[in-house]
Amino acid sequence: MVCIRMATVNDLPHMQNTNLWCLPENYQMKYYFYHLLSWPQLLWVAEDHDGTIVGYVLAKMEEDTESHPPHGHITSLAVLRTHRKRGIATMLMKRSQREMADVFDADYVSLHVRKSNRAAFHLYTETLKYEINDVEKGYYADGEDAYDMRCTFRINGKKVGEYAFQCGEIGAAEEEEEKDNEQEMEQEMKEVTKEVSNVEIGT
Repeated sequence: MVCIRMATVNDLPHMQNTNLWCLPENYQMKYYFYHLLSWPQLLWVAEDHDGTIVGYVLAKMEEDTESHPPHGHITSLAVLRTHRKRGIATMLMKRSQREMADVFDADYVSLHVRKSNRAAFHLYTETLKYEINDVEKGYYADGEDAYDMRCTFRINGKKVGEYAFQCGEIGAAEEEEEKDNEQEMEQEMKEVTKEVSNVEIGT
């Protein structure tokens, strides 16, 4: 069984090793330390039953808040090929995103993904509800274009989308609406029963 937990300093070499196995975009160890020291709540790992780190998410808060509202950024996400198709990437992303919104009051989170990476694009758009914000030409070192994607947490202070659902706000609204519908149906049934009774009495 795989456990999703917050990363510690001891996990950083294993995160780097997973990155080297899975992705062409690699980072020096000091970059992992920078993330952990600055935003420890946003780094999460997937740990297998034997203690092996099989996936991670490396994320941060962007610091250009003068021109943009507070927002996070997914620096890197990777899951070993042996552990894919289990929902691990989704769980890692949701934990990091929840901390961005709850702890750092982020309005949205952004990320870049290669245009050719159809599996990742499907994860972001279909499962995590990201939308394309822009296309950055030649973003990657090999010249490939990247989709600049965003997932919104808040609009004018109001929780929206997947974040609102995780917080129970959309679910609560839907439950209230269902109760209202049930009450309306019950009232309609009473009126129908009353009409039927009147017809029978008149007969």
